[in-house]
Amino acid sequence: MRENTARSSVLPVAPSRGRLRPLGLDEVRITGGFWGRRRHTNATATLGHCLDWMERVGWTGNFRAAAEGRIHRDRRGREFADSEMYKLLEAMAWDGVSHDVSHDLSHAAEIATFSDVVASAQEPDGYLNTAFGRPGQQPRYSDLEWGHELYCYGHLIQAGVAQTRAGGEGELAKIARRAADHVCVTFGPGGIEGVCGHPEIETALVELARATGEQRYLDQAALFLGRRGRRTLADIEFGRAYFQDDMPVRDATVLRGHAVRALYLASGAVDVAVETGDEDLLAAVVRQWEATVARRTYLTGGMGSHHRDESFGDDFVLPPDRAYSETCAGVASVMLSWRLLLATGDPRYADLAERTLFNVVATSPSEDGRAFFYANTLHRRHRGTVPPADRDSPRAESSLRAPWFAVSCCPTNVARTLAALPAYLATADDHGIQLHQYADAEITTVLSTGRPVALRLRTDYPSGGSVTVRIGRSPDQPWTLSLRVPAWTRGATVWLVEPDGVRRAVAPGTAEVTRVFRPGDEVRLELPVTPRWITADPRVDAVRGTLAVQRGPLVYCAESVDLPDGHEVDAVRVDPSAEPADGPDDTVVVAGALAAPGPEHDAPWPYRTPDEDSAPAADPAGIVLVPYHSWANRGPSTMRVWLPTEEPARTGTGR
Repeated sequence: MRENTARSSVLPVAPSRGRLRPLGLDEVRITGGFWGRRRHTNATATLGHCLDWMERVGWTGNFRAAAEGRIHRDRRGREFADSEMYKLLEAMAWDGVSHDVSHDLSHAAEIATFSDVVASAQEPDGYLNTAFGRPGQQPRYSDLEWGHELYCYGHLIQAGVAQTRAGGEGELAKIARRAADHVCVTFGPGGIEGVCGHPEIETALVELARATGEQRYLDQAALFLGRRGRRTLADIEFGRAYFQDDMPVRDATVLRGHAVRALYLASGAVDVAVETGDEDLLAAVVRQWEATVARRTYLTGGMGSHHRDESFGDDFVLPPDRAYSETCAGVASVMLSWRLLLATGDPRYADLAERTLFNVVATSPSEDGRAFFYANTLHRRHRGTVPPADRDSPRAESSLRAPWFAVSCCPTNVARTLAALPAYLATADDHGIQLHQYADAEITTVLSTGRPVALRLRTDYPSGGSVTVRIGRSPDQPWTLSLRVPAWTRGATVWLVEPDGVRRAVAPGTAEVTRVFRPGDEVRLELPVTPRWITADPRVDAVRGTLAVQRGPLVYCAESVDLPDGHEVDAVRVDPSAEPADGPDDTVVVAGALAAPGPEHDAPWPYRTPDEDSAPAADPAGIVLVPYHSWANRGPSTMRVWLPTEEPARTGTGR
């Protein structure tokens, strides 16, 4: 791997080496469009919403209670509630430096206030947790399987790194350093030879090592990673694979167990591999990623098909109506894909990150940014009920987005991801600039030659597929502008508007334009985003006989609010012989039919021969589909992504 010469310190992930160098929040600004709108909502609504709820349910008060000696009777929330405060502080730190939407909010005062609150609960030796270690509580590190102490440190450390990179070391960063030093003493050589049931500390320690230059943090991360798989954690009902403690990381061939845990651990493994130059470890994670994407990933990019243990299922076990597809697993998948992209330069990792961002991360928050999906099913059979606005939801798989959960890891995870999103758009290398995700944006950076470059991106993505890159500043020497051509596209073209204007076809992968660019030059990429049918591998038993629709990077779904009165989405049958067509306002229209609604049409026995089956009536207006990320914003509804087919001869449409 090549060494990275950092041009920006404002980065959530800052590897010292790798194929690509990430561009930071001070180099990339999202200025509008799809992600600009969502980041604006995140900054002006979601961050405050999360803070209000944590105050309301008492999670911020836990730190005060610990400092005042009343935590044993007054603590609120689950054992990992501390981590939600840390994730929110991280989101505030990133948002405060990335003023790229129509707000100018500084969260410095809030970060300072809550840093003081957190500091008041930290013990003199650096230990910090409100659920353990004080009179009336379990002893420190007495429950490594479920206690989440090291997990909470991980999010604290990431918040401290964010504060340092966003504005310089403050109290939060000092708290995080003291906690990390405590971890190294307690779990280092000669200390407790254990690991946390929930990986997270590994990637955080590597990032702290990158930020401080302190080798001991990297060594501790590598030590935790090497201990994983030695079966030091209990053999629980779900097996040690739930904790990824059933086998060493290097020996695993696929991601398994609890999906979020597995993806966080894999991210930490990539970080350690990159910083130590361990190519074998990196190759092991690549193999696991490939097998997981090929066999254990939903069309949306979602991961995890088990509700009971929030885990990956077996290969090709991907039932749409039982998709757990936790939002946090989507965030973790993006984290892993980004790290692999930086390490290898392979655009397939950006492809999965794009799919997951648009169809999982963007699906979780409501349009107003004040309610969230925890789990992301691909098929909702029953209209849900609106969750109460004044109390948290006890159920992760709530039928509609809920304002808060008893386990509210997902809202803060979405918040920190959207706050840091500009840092996931573009990279640089010795040859030029690479664009991986498309949004209205401005990029100002310095090439490896020391020469400044400025670009301006304009796009209607994902509604349309036109991307225009205008050069604002460029050196008098050739360099390469690279644009990702997504794997889903066919017929893409790229061209330099002036002086030649000659279009050339480009295949999925990367389109490159190399020249001496002049200010005012424009490079255009056209990605056809016409809707198309998608079919699944026949080994995915749960969706045989069905089709889905994808348009550009967006997965589509049928929602009952778009059907005639009395019909639910399970009545929909689509005609595979007719291609999907664009409808108004980013909808897609498909030819099909609707089965007769209501239980009065049920047969006395649900099984019959094909010749006894009655054909549903064709819908001459077609069936309207909407982007999956938008579903359930119009009230309770039923929904499905995979749509059963009816052959034209049986529907009687003749199409």
